[in-house]
Amino acid sequence: MSGRPRMTLTATVLDSADAAQLAGFYQRLLGWEVRQEEPDWVVICPPHGGAGLSFQTERAYIRPVWPAGPSEPPMMMHLDIEVDDLKTAGEHAIATGATLADYQPQDDVRVYLDPDGHPFCLYTPARPVSSQPVTPA
Repeated sequence: MSGRPRMTLTATVLDSADAAQLAGFYQRLLGWEVRQEEPDWVVICPPHGGAGLSFQTERAYIRPVWPAGPSEPPMMMHLDIEVDDLKTAGEHAIATGATLADYQPQDDVRVYLDPDGHPFCLYTPARPVSSQPVTPA
C-alpha cells in the first residue's frame, strides 16, 4: 500500500453517565435523527447526511468543569454549533436542557453546558470559530 489510507470521520463520541439521556438532549437541540440505539450506546445524525454524534455510557464518568481550575476535571473537547440567531438559539438550548456557562470569553459566541457538563459554543456565521479558540483567560 502506498500513501495515506482512506479515512472518514463519521462521528464524535461523548462519554456520559447515561448515553440515552444525553443523546436525547442533542437530538432535541439539533433536530437530528437516532441512527443506532443500544444499551449504553446511541448514535444521532443530521437528516441530510454528514458526521454525527455518538454517546456512550461511562460508569466512571466525571463531569468536566468549565473553565477548569487546578485539579478540576477539564473539558477535553467542545462542539461549535453555527446558528442563524444567537439569542433565539440560546433560548432554544436552555429550553432543551442546556445551561448558560458563567464564564463567557467572547462577546459574539455563547458557551453553554449540556446536561452532563460538556461545553458547546453557539456562534453566528460572521465569525469563524475555528480561528478563535475558546480558552479561559
